[in-house]
Amino acid sequence: MNDFRLNSPDGETSFSEITHLIVSARQRALQAVNTELIELYWQVGAYISRKIEAAEWGDGVVVQLASHLARTQPGLRGFTRANLFRMRRFYEAYRHDEIVAAVLRQLPWTQNLIILNQSECPEERVFYLHMAIQEKWSSRELERQIKAALFERSIISPAKISPRAELLHPDAVNVFKDTYMVEFLDLAQGHIETDLHRGLIHRLRDFLIELGRDFCFIGSQYPLQVGGRDFALDLLFFHRGLNCLVAIELKVGRFEPEYLGKLDFYLEALDRNVRKPHENPALGVLLCASKDDEVVEYALNRSLSPALIAQYQTQLPDKQLLQAKLHEFYALNDLAAGKY
Repeated sequence: MNDFRLNSPDGETSFSEITHLIVSARQRALQAVNTELIELYWQVGAYISRKIEAAEWGDGVVVQLASHLARTQPGLRGFTRANLFRMRRFYEAYRHDEIVAAVLRQLPWTQNLIILNQSECPEERVFYLHMAIQEKWSSRELERQIKAALFERSIISPAKISPRAELLHPDAVNVFKDTYMVEFLDLAQGHIETDLHRGLIHRLRDFLIELGRDFCFIGSQYPLQVGGRDFALDLLFFHRGLNCLVAIELKVGRFEPEYLGKLDFYLEALDRNVRKPHENPALGVLLCASKDDEVVEYALNRSLSPALIAQYQTQLPDKQLLQAKLHEFYALNDLAAGKY
């Protein structure tokens, strides 16, 4: 009989495989339960909506329904008067879009309600539905991204990337942001680069969530040796989707065009000495406290470096102000398209 020990390589491998099977099955079971629950809420919302639209029911009947369910189905949760009206609104918000209606089943009810209640328009709802699924945000992170006006910022200020970066990584514009929110660092007004760097490492999990899914942290002050000299890259990541190294250089002041030269040097060193044969060329990000978009455009337009310029903000933006700018943006586009 074989001596099967827990701390043996075979034992650990077998046990980890079984653990993976259990965890995967539980996740599928939970997803199946959630899908059925959202489907039930959808059907209840549809039934109530049709009854009210046909003038067969008034709001008072919904109140009676909630009381009836509470009395006849003891222990049944989630069918209060308020939630029944939410189900109706949930159905009416998405009933004309079959594709979006199918997507809803992938999110928990709590997250669906957050998106439904805090989004201003159908386009914003669809945006956060897809992002929440793609990024696997928690309810807390979803609310944070809505407060941070990610939808408005993505439309008004898309990521600024160089033509070289766009050529080598066509999907990069969908991966990176123009502005990254780091309010969780609680940085003082006059912070220095060391404060920013230390804070990002200390709150690395939050920073990874802000960067987005598929970013993997490799190192801080990553050493690069060129010739007889030693250099240190602020932060080095790997992006699984783009299959490339991502170098991030931090600047606590405004963007200056000469910063691109140093970043280009680091990217060349990474491609020559660090990049694996199966990986794509490295990408560089200059993360600055502020930037002038026209200066950025000039700097990137003829740059041969696969780089992008972004800024960080230490406080969440004024969402109402960004919404007003978004309305202006839509109005100008409509005017340009001759809709007025």
